[in-house]
Amino acid sequence: MSWKGELLHIHTAVGASAHMRVLAEARLVPGVGIEGDRYATLTGTYSNRNHIDRQVTLIEQETLDALARDHGIELPPHEHRRNLTTCGVPLNHLVGRYFSIGECVLYGGRLNVPCRYLEDLLGKKLFKPLINRSGLNCRVVRGGTIRQGMAIEPCDFAALDAAIRSANEAVALERPPEVW
Repeated sequence: MSWKGELLHIHTAVGASAHMRVLAEARLVPGVGIEGDRYATLTGTYSNRNHIDRQVTLIEQETLDALARDHGIELPPHEHRRNLTTCGVPLNHLVGRYFSIGECVLYGGRLNVPCRYLEDLLGKKLFKPLINRSGLNCRVVRGGTIRQGMAIEPCDFAALDAAIRSANEAVALERPPEVW
């Protein structure tokens, strides 16, 4: 798989339903998520259903563009509740794959599923248009600092430390919910 994308936006929130903060850079902590984010501190809406695959969430700018173009729904990056907005990254194809943002390595856990919570919070009919395009939930395998504008690329898993790979792959991917 050959592609190269870009990290456009970084957002975190201090707790459930809190406004998303725009960050120029953030620190990814392996096994935890984004330092200070609601899911790293277990204060998010879905923290009671915590799973290793939910450390960082991503969504494609292309999805936001399609919402505006095809459904007349404007969803700016600070509203979608995902941590990272990407461009040129095939998120739906990254389940079970490693990829890098600078020195950091993430592992695609499961596709994000749209929820009524986001619709209710924003007052926008997003549930159906986001089916199969709601983003990707990821694990942080190797941490470090990420910045807006950084390249996002596939990662050669063979170049990763074998012990880190083994520990990561010992935890099964989270199954998506059966009922939306």
